[in-house]
Amino acid sequence: MTGSHSVNDGEAGGVVNGVGPGYQERETWTRQMDFIMSCVGFAVGLGNVWRFPYLCYKNGGGVFLIPYLLIVFVGGIPIFFLEISLGQFMKAGSINVWNIAPLFKGLGYASMVIVFFCNTYYIMVLAWGFYYLIKSFTATLPWSSCNNEWNTPSCIEIFHHQDCKNASFANITVGSSNMTCADLADARSPIIEFWENKVLSISSGLDEPGKMNWELILCLMAVWVLVYFCVWKGVKSTGKIVYFTATFPYVVLIILLVRGVTLPGAYDGIMYYIKPDWSKLEEAQVWIDAGTQIFFSYAIGLGALTALGSYNRFNNDCYKDAFILALINSGTSFFAGFVVFSILGFMAAEQGVDISQVAESGPGLAFIAYPKAVSLMPVAPLWAALFFFMLLLLGLDSQFVGVEGFVTGILDLFPGKYYHRYKREIAVAICCLLCFIIDLSMVTQGGMYVFQLFDYYSASGMTLLWQAFWECIVVAWVYGADRFMDDVARMIGYRPFPWMKWCWSFITPCVCMGIFLFHLVNYKPLTYNNVYVYPWWGEVIGWCLALSSMLCIPVSLLYKLFRAKGTFKERWAHLTTPVWGAHHLEYMAPDIKSLSSMSPGTDDNKVIIFESVM
Repeated sequence: MTGSHSVNDGEAGGVVNGVGPGYQERETWTRQMDFIMSCVGFAVGLGNVWRFPYLCYKNGGGVFLIPYLLIVFVGGIPIFFLEISLGQFMKAGSINVWNIAPLFKGLGYASMVIVFFCNTYYIMVLAWGFYYLIKSFTATLPWSSCNNEWNTPSCIEIFHHQDCKNASFANITVGSSNMTCADLADARSPIIEFWENKVLSISSGLDEPGKMNWELILCLMAVWVLVYFCVWKGVKSTGKIVYFTATFPYVVLIILLVRGVTLPGAYDGIMYYIKPDWSKLEEAQVWIDAGTQIFFSYAIGLGALTALGSYNRFNNDCYKDAFILALINSGTSFFAGFVVFSILGFMAAEQGVDISQVAESGPGLAFIAYPKAVSLMPVAPLWAALFFFMLLLLGLDSQFVGVEGFVTGILDLFPGKYYHRYKREIAVAICCLLCFIIDLSMVTQGGMYVFQLFDYYSASGMTLLWQAFWECIVVAWVYGADRFMDDVARMIGYRPFPWMKWCWSFITPCVCMGIFLFHLVNYKPLTYNNVYVYPWWGEVIGWCLALSSMLCIPVSLLYKLFRAKGTFKERWAHLTTPVWGAHHLEYMAPDIKSLSSMSPGTDDNKVIIFESVM
């Protein structure tokens, strides 16, 4: 083929953007280990510690590993590798990476919307964790007793369930609380009252925002300032910081495990975690939970992995990296389960209840079950401080890599001619400030209801599955799976196992769409604590959050098709022709001796590249 294409607006065609004066070469990691650690920091987060162990226990213990590992190999690793290799190949963030098929650039906008929402609400967990960390530096933990201003008459420190097992004792007084066994049903522990009455000061519903909590505002501000100074200088500094934030949680997890297994009841807790229940394999929900957890914990569909991959050297072996990172991610999840359930086993033994009554996931584990457990240990403030410090670090690296991914995508939209010395610092500041302003709605008395709306809808399993499905379709069927495998081989020096191509083309899209439809069919309205049901307008806001990212793909596609000229076939061919970057000429066209022999085609320093080169 000898023809050439040039497009003035940079939407499609064989155009190289940013070659010539004013073009800045893309920043790269100082060492390849910086990339590995950043991916570990981002993908290994709170979900590994507070969600996977609970799902494993709920879905048949050790049996849950069968659907989990199966979906890791048919969904998790193929898309994880796809996102990293795509970023490395295109040397661009989550938006410009889809220059590989410009018609589907809506995928980039969708991932930017999702990661923006994630950055906005995820940091609230860090603000709460920071608040608990500060409160841990006291001789007596404030959530361990009922003698505080925020406690109610229903507060009770020790429940004495064992004294009430016999129905004939329903009216006897238990302990020193002057409560009868009948009253125990309405009794509340001091940790729940500390969480709901002190930390959240929770109102009766979404329609009652109430006043702001100034202590939480200060914590939120402190965490955002920390994130800003971790991200403002780019991957050169971020790559160094994650060495600490990504590795230290493992040190704390090991310390907590050693402490946990020495506690009474730990063995029972661990057996609850891993004891297989083979009948669970017959339930569809088990397979859905496995798939959803993998998409969450592997941070797929957020665009941040693409941004991190874009800072790799062009010939980095990202295929090997994908398997290493998957092993670390899933291994951490499984290991964290032993830590969590050894502590929960101790807690159940101390309270004389079945472990099913203390097993929790999400914020309930981090801010209710675990603080309660450490309050029962000797030297409680030490263990509380250690746990919340680990929680803060686990969330921090995920947070600032998420911000990095968002800022990278934004900056990639502005070529070299818009160069400004402090462009990155200003972009990061605007991003952090905008998120902080939205976060103010979550530090009110109704803030928990707002937080749950974001958590349940904006970055839910459905939005990530929708995103992953289209990523596979575009790369495998629009650009071409064999063609992309050739590109990967050109980068890493060998062709990956054909399994990847089969997954992208057939298996992974089917898995994604199957789980997506299951979620849709089994949709349940959002509730708080299984008691408060959100009003209809609250659900409307939630669906607006979800659709704001999901609709980016079809709306952008239709807009570009209608805006283009010619027959449908001509429009399709024109809009699915990749826009190549300057580095593609350098790495992929060794027969071209020098870029200097090619004259700029427009004032924007765009160079026509012949299709025969590719």
